[in-house]
Amino acid sequence: MKNGESIVNLAEKYALNYNPIDSIEALFSTKSYELERRGIDEVVVEIQGKWNNMLLFFSWEENMRCLHFSCLMDIETAIEDRSKIFELMALANEELWVGHFSYWTEENMPVFKHSVILDNSDKENFENKIARIIEIAVKECERMYPVFNVVLTKGMDPHQALYPMLMETAGQA
Repeated sequence: MKNGESIVNLAEKYALNYNPIDSIEALFSTKSYELERRGIDEVVVEIQGKWNNMLLFFSWEENMRCLHFSCLMDIETAIEDRSKIFELMALANEELWVGHFSYWTEENMPVFKHSVILDNSDKENFENKIARIIEIAVKECERMYPVFNVVLTKGMDPHQALYPMLMETAGQA
């Protein structure tokens, strides 16, 4: 920060003059995805995943200039002991570079989350950036779906459920 420049002036300098939710809506509306604009700062998109449909939630917080993204995996828990769920999330999050897994307690479902702080310089490259984040989230959710499923529905030990994911394969089948 330059001498005499206040935080407010700095924030105004980098303020967005666009709503990234509009760009997300435009990105998905060109394809045949189920999309619902829930307000000026929120949009939900349903996509077909490898295992089942996933809901992508995008929410824009203008004051923080932060775009929050969530990818909901539709797996309802059948176990009462939530300690296994949280242990699994901790183990899974250790391997992630972008985003994290969380648990939506209200819906009893795992969710992948990521947030991005944006400024005007991001506008030009925004669609590429958000497409990459979505790609990472979907890939991680599809990779972890079988693991979450067996822990949430069968109560399998998280270490045991993750073991096949940690094994390296040699060659091709």
